[in-house]
Amino acid sequence: MSLTSRFSCLSDHDPNTLSVDQARAFIRSQLTPLAMHERLALRSALGRVLARDVIAPFNVPAHDNSAMDGYALRHAELSSSAETHLRIVGTALAGKVFTGTVGAGECVRIMTGALLPAGSDTVVIQESVETDGEDIVVPVGQRAGQNIRLAGEDLAAGQPALAAGRLIRPAELGLLASLGCAEVSVYRRLRVAFFSTGDELCSIGTPLVDGQVYDSNRYTIFGMLSRLGCEVLDMGVVGDDPVTLEAAFRDAAAAADVVITSGGVSVGEADFVKRLMAQLGEVLFWKIAMKPGRPMAFGRLDGGPQSAWLFGLPGNPVAVMATFYEFVRDALYVLMGADPVPVVPLLPARCAAAIRKAPGRTEFQRGVLGVVDGQWSVRPAGAQGSGILRSMSDANCFIVLEHDRGPVAVGDQVQVQLFEGLA
Repeated sequence: MSLTSRFSCLSDHDPNTLSVDQARAFIRSQLTPLAMHERLALRSALGRVLARDVIAPFNVPAHDNSAMDGYALRHAELSSSAETHLRIVGTALAGKVFTGTVGAGECVRIMTGALLPAGSDTVVIQESVETDGEDIVVPVGQRAGQNIRLAGEDLAAGQPALAAGRLIRPAELGLLASLGCAEVSVYRRLRVAFFSTGDELCSIGTPLVDGQVYDSNRYTIFGMLSRLGCEVLDMGVVGDDPVTLEAAFRDAAAAADVVITSGGVSVGEADFVKRLMAQLGEVLFWKIAMKPGRPMAFGRLDGGPQSAWLFGLPGNPVAVMATFYEFVRDALYVLMGADPVPVVPLLPARCAAAIRKAPGRTEFQRGVLGVVDGQWSVRPAGAQGSGILRSMSDANCFIVLEHDRGPVAVGDQVQVQLFEGLA
């Protein structure tokens, strides 16, 4: 079934009034991860996505060991009504095993991570005991098996330690290293080509003439793609010329898994941009009930031997970033093989200013989140026009005003989405 047919089968999806949630869900439903994998040295795998399950080759920890500095002993030796005196018969250190056995009336001095001596089943922390020469005095109230990490407690041999689809972060690097993994299988890096459209755009380093502006979108898109770990192909600025645009679309689709454009999808812009997109593949043009970023295109482009997913974003700088964060980011993670897709949670905060809002669309106001009188408080980051990129630079979050929400009064609770969590 074609992309258009799949979309039209969803009776509540109107391309002229598509909600943010509907657009996000439909895009995600069409995508599957890349098929190609590669093996990488462990340190080179940071930020990549596991392509195969990693099975624990042994128990972690490999043996019962102490979780604290203290004394290993037999719990049956302890009195339930009075202090217990035990004789110290040796020391167990991490990496240096006590080779004897803990017998009746005995204990072993033990350090964190040291293997539990034979015959012992409980560790009493050093702060709880009193020493008396070669003896210790243990108070009542100790639990059997306390302060011990059991073999296989973290990971059992033969069980999946990390499932395919896991994004490899610093914690995953450490976990893989603890299993002795020198290399891992990951999805190959996603290739993304992008360019801006419009005769009014000028690349930095070139003097402006009347009516021109420097192209900022390529730099914000480059930054957002780079932070996601994509392999990026910057194709520059493409003017409003059908022949040049067609060549750019074909080249981008042939070279990349995903093509991102900015500009050329709004009402009143050059009609041939939309026509070319549709001519070179199958593209849906949506008006999404959101601000900023109402117009957007999504589909596939034919690049000859292969095809590429297309995201046609608006031209206004803030709208580009909003639509990237709310739609493209999730889609790229799906294509990378991430499962689940890393979520940027919505967090509650009190609004420090009144905000005008009409029901019927989701708004992403740029905000500054901080702590006021011990509570999270957020305020709009200045003027909210979709062309005012400084508001994104001054902000540290989106104030997310839901589709059905009306005006916001001072002190109302709102939801915020932190920029730093978007990566």
